[in-house]
Amino acid sequence: MQEGPYLVDRLWPDPVTGVSLEEALAGFTLPDPPADRPLVAINMVTGIDGRAQLRGTAEGLGSRADRQLMRLYRSHFDAVGSGGGTLRATGIWLRVGDRLAARRAADGRAPNPTGVVIAGSDPIPTDASWFDGDEPRILFVGARSPVRSAPRGTELIRSPLVLPDPGWVLGELRERGISSMLLEGGPRINAAFLAADLIDEIYWSIGAHLLGTDALRMIAPIPGGSPFADEPRRGRLVSVLRHEDELFLRYRFTDGDGAAA
Repeated sequence: MQEGPYLVDRLWPDPVTGVSLEEALAGFTLPDPPADRPLVAINMVTGIDGRAQLRGTAEGLGSRADRQLMRLYRSHFDAVGSGGGTLRATGIWLRVGDRLAARRAADGRAPNPTGVVIAGSDPIPTDASWFDGDEPRILFVGARSPVRSAPRGTELIRSPLVLPDPGWVLGELRERGISSMLLEGGPRINAAFLAADLIDEIYWSIGAHLLGTDALRMIAPIPGGSPFADEPRRGRLVSVLRHEDELFLRYRFTDGDGAAA
């Protein structure tokens, strides 16, 4: 079923009211990737109090408009990834939908981004919906992972470490021609990329909810302490959209260009 169109107000930059999500993102481009690795962006939804989980997943924190925005973001990337915990919790579905897939194909790109899951040593549900479909998939696992083979269509890459190092993961992706990855959580894999200073952009949807729980936030505490505890990693606000009571924010943490949207 076709969703939308969902109308938004662009609050920053170039304010305009009552445009569709697609119109608001018409000028969306990504910065050039760093010279030695793919560009990494994080896309997350939280409540007003910053909690990124409702009953263990992000389901219910965002609206249908947020889900459509998520697909629009995905359509600009070479790969869409998540951590193994998100795969176990939700089964995940990292595609863009038929209409955007057709648009990508018409532009000479793969209909869907490459799917990426980054896991450690815990079992992986190889019957999850992520393993369905025709798009290429890459499953990274830790050195002690019990996974010995992946379902058809999925490349299995084993890390030399117990937990795959984010920089090593990006190096493997770059070797496979991937220049950009949209990371959709969860909070612990986000924290691993922050700890390695490998976050270039963040797309943050704020749903109109208060939870007041101890659920994880968008980025979990970094084990052993954050390298940015005393000197925070500073970003630049690129754009603000509003849909009803939700806000959609885009922050940049590099000096690269990219049209605001």
